[in-house]
Order: sequence, then C-alpha cells, then structure tokens
Amino acid sequence: QVQLVESGGGLVQAGGSLRLTCTASGATFRFDGLAWYRQAPGKERELVAAITYRGRRHYATSVKGRFTVDRDNAKKEVYLQMDGLKSDDTGLYFCNYGWSPHRIGMYWGQGTQVTVSS
Repeated sequence: QVQLVESGGGLVQAGGSLRLTCTASGATFRFDGLAWYRQAPGKERELVAAITYRGRRHYATSVKGRFTVDRDNAKKEVYLQMDGLKSDDTGLYFCNYGWSPHRIGMYWGQGTQVTVSS
C-alpha cells in the first residue's frame, strides 16, 4: 500500500517562497510519475506540476516560471519549490502518485495547506 505524506505548507506573504515535500512509502517510486495538485475553497482540484519517471516536467500555465517540481528517487521524495507566491496560489496542496500525462495516479496524500496573504 502506497502512503504519501506532504509537508512544508504554511502562511507566507505574497512574493514569498515555500518548499513542499512529499514522502512516499510502500512504493517502487523510481518507475512512477508524481504530481502536485491543489484545491482552493469552492474550486475543483487542479494540476499544479508533475514529473514523470524519466524526469519530464509539466506545469500549469499559472505557475510556469515560478514553481519547480523535482524528485529524489533515493529518498522517495518529490518537491515543489514555490517562488513569487500570489494570493491565487492559496489552497490545499496534494501529492499524487502514479501520475502520467494520460491519467491521474491512484494514490493521494492528505494534503498540506498553503496560505498566501496579500
């Protein structure tokens, strides 16, 4: 059973930075893609960034140039470096395991809250 634990969320002022970490257990990891999704109050969950097992990265248009997704296969961790944060980035951020450009992965973490104050 794959388990995902997100960390690194918090309250930050607009223009600030945060780094999210998702740690996986019970997973092969190196042969699977991972993604970060977020859900703002009253809105649907949306893809923020993803990284395939080959290291190819995908970003939502709204975060390109500000966010960077990366992975460490040895630690079984995926990261989301968020710079230049805006109030629109506020939401609950989830890690998704097993992602590919053609499907959402089966496994989700519990989420970590990111709040950006303007």
